[in-house]
Amino acid sequence: MPFRHSDSMRSLIRENHLFLMLLRRFGISLGFGDASIGDVCQKAGIHADTFLAVANFLADRPWQSFEIDIPSLMEYLKNAHDYFLGFSIPTIRRKLIEALPTAGPDELAMLILKYFDDYAEEVRRHMDFENRAVFPYVEAMLKGVPGGKLNIAEFEAKHLPLAPKLQELKEIFVCHYQGSGNQDLLTSVLFDIITLEQDLASHCAVEDSLFVPAVEAIEPPEQHEHQSDDSNQGLTARESEIVQCIARGLSTKEIAEKLFLSAHTVTTHRRNICSKLDIHSAAGLTIYAIIHGLVDISEIKAQ
Repeated sequence: MPFRHSDSMRSLIRENHLFLMLLRRFGISLGFGDASIGDVCQKAGIHADTFLAVANFLADRPWQSFEIDIPSLMEYLKNAHDYFLGFSIPTIRRKLIEALPTAGPDELAMLILKYFDDYAEEVRRHMDFENRAVFPYVEAMLKGVPGGKLNIAEFEAKHLPLAPKLQELKEIFVCHYQGSGNQDLLTSVLFDIITLEQDLASHCAVEDSLFVPAVEAIEPPEQHEHQSDDSNQGLTARESEIVQCIARGLSTKEIAEKLFLSAHTVTTHRRNICSKLDIHSAAGLTIYAIIHGLVDISEIKAQ
């Protein structure tokens, strides 16, 4: 059962304390008592259906029946960017400096810090592109202004996940790092890294599964002229990739690992693919992939 307007906001927080970040990114203040989700959103001037769509999606509950207001969702995503770039990542960096012996001759500690700095720069470029190009493109389109050559399917095809490198850093600390340092601080920063990894994975999943389809629904046909040939079959570039993987016999877990997505995101994409094509079996999707040249028949594993 999904969260609904009449449910208390407290019940949502009880589901997962990380939903406190959801409130912050939608601009909802604490101290709401036993008020319902609908009442809290109304008081804060928040589009309640958009809030519920994101909350249910993150809780792995049905969310498709809720109407998404694109400006509200973009504001949520922008606030998340501000949090990642302005608070979470800088905080982890400060903790790393305190936890690792970077002031001494420990070259390994400096390499770890550089690894994190390179990652932070990658995240900054990723989110800066969305802030400078993608969101203004969508805002202009909502106002009826032509958006140039950009289209949301091309953005999605190049929209790489941000969490895998953090997973690598986590594994380095948990399984391999034996250097000196403040162990309490190392444990604390490792917890922060794990939390950030999960937060970024959820953030990218919201963009892929909620934001991109919502924008595609309002994008004028002329914006699709620059899409790949696969897109004229009704699928985005990412969906075509997933159909290829399904046809080659990969499991949801294998597809997630291959495309650097969460299993939840792959499942959502597959649900959208089946809805678009009205084809619901792996065998049917395999035949579709062969007919439309997404895979060669010689590539197909025995189903």
